[in-house]
Formats: sequence, C-alpha cells, structure tokens
Amino acid sequence: MRYTFLLYTDPANLAHLTADDWDKEKQLYGAYIQDLNEAGVFVDTDRLHATHTATTLSLLGGTERIQDGPFADTKETLGGYFVVDVPDLDAAMEWARKCPAARRGKVEIRASMMG
Repeated sequence: MRYTFLLYTDPANLAHLTADDWDKEKQLYGAYIQDLNEAGVFVDTDRLHATHTATTLSLLGGTERIQDGPFADTKETLGGYFVVDVPDLDAAMEWARKCPAARRGKVEIRASMMG
C-alpha cells in the first residue's frame, strides 16, 4: 500500500541553520533515501520552494479566486513529501519515525486511494 509522508516544519525553526547545518541535513536525507531504496519501499520524494512562492487557485462557487501564497497562513508549512510502498500503516509509521523531518517538525502520514 502506498503512503505519502507530508513534511511540515516551522520555517522559524530553520532560520538559524548555517550552510554546514544544511549540508548535514542533506546528508541525513540522503541516508534516509538510501535506506528506503535498499528496503525496496521508496517511490518518490520532492522538496518544495518556500510558501511565499505559492499561488492558490479556487473555483469554489463558480468564481475564480487567485491568492498569492499558501491556502492558510500557519506557522508550520509543507516543505516536501515522500511516497513509500509498504504493507500497512504500522510499517509506514516506522519509516516516518526515521524521517529526518520528524525531528524538526511533523510528518503527516496519508494512505493513497490509488494503491
């Protein structure tokens, strides 16, 4: 079954990171991706640009509304995702616990309706 891990972090918690800190973060994520690949459960991942680059579109009620920025103004923002293919929610939770994003924010685990 496929699960998507939505990675949420408060950008204020990342503001103090130095270039060396970012290099260490990249290494942590690289090792995590390698572990997912070696386990045969990796499907996809991506890192998203900051929320100030977002555009939100709605056609609710038949009227087009376009908003610069994210849908909701919140502290924590969606920064990226992973898609894994594992047997069940328990296995997904085990991989989510290992995700570096869990140490800096939250990992929302969502089952895919397509498989």
